[in-house]
Amino acid sequence: MSTISAASVNELRKRTDQPLMDCKKALTEAEGDMDKAVIILRLKNKNAGDKRSGNETGEGRVGIFLDSAKQVAAILELRCESAPTAKNDRVLALVQDLAQVVADTNPSDAADLMAKPFGGAKASDRLEEVVGVIREKMIVHRFERLESGTFGEYVHHDGTVGAVVQCTGTPKGDTAELLRDVCAHIAALNPEFMDPAAVPADKLEKEKAFIAQQIKDDPKNASKPANIIEKMADGKIRAWLGETALTEQAMANGPKYPNTTVAQALAKAGLTIKKFFRYKVGAAG
Repeated sequence: MSTISAASVNELRKRTDQPLMDCKKALTEAEGDMDKAVIILRLKNKNAGDKRSGNETGEGRVGIFLDSAKQVAAILELRCESAPTAKNDRVLALVQDLAQVVADTNPSDAADLMAKPFGGAKASDRLEEVVGVIREKMIVHRFERLESGTFGEYVHHDGTVGAVVQCTGTPKGDTAELLRDVCAHIAALNPEFMDPAAVPADKLEKEKAFIAQQIKDDPKNASKPANIIEKMADGKIRAWLGETALTEQAMANGPKYPNTTVAQALAKAGLTIKKFFRYKVGAAG
């Protein structure tokens, strides 16, 4: 068998980003056939992932992909074993690639996503490629895809929390900055519901009963007329909705949006929120 040249080893390393010794071993096994060596390394990467299949994945990263031309968006959470890995440039690129596959192909679940095409191969090959380099278990924990409308996105600098928003309406000018601010607001405040209409009736009734009991139990309210008591209760409900429902919350960046709720800020831009998703690494979902 011919000797494996250093140039061939370096070429394979550039193609696969694998350690030099692994590339040399693969080329030796493939008897110098570059394409066969690539397949050998891919199989090795898959085996590396299989060996770590029982490991815990408590860290990870959120990725978002938007395609305004096709009017699609996707948010995805990738889990891994360690925090340093979640900050690795290869993982950052992987998360974005997988989010793009979700947006482009609309998979039904994580297994379906792994079977979708990507770069002449499959999404699973892209994942195994990174696993083979970093030697850590990585899994797609969850994802969502949105279609039609105007989208905004925000991912915190450490990648552990992100949000995407879908709006209807005709945008008035460039709304990218506003929508990013809305998504940053969602990431920071974690609203429980989109708007008052989304609050379950039983939850709203329980809150009203709780507020009514609070007012009744306060001795200072004993002599107040019924209409005043009713106004106090309405005010407290509005305040509660202002904490619970996204559209009723005051924009988090107060100096930039003084005395403005999220719904008002969007309305000024010709938009109405339709749906949002907030992902935090490690959260249930």
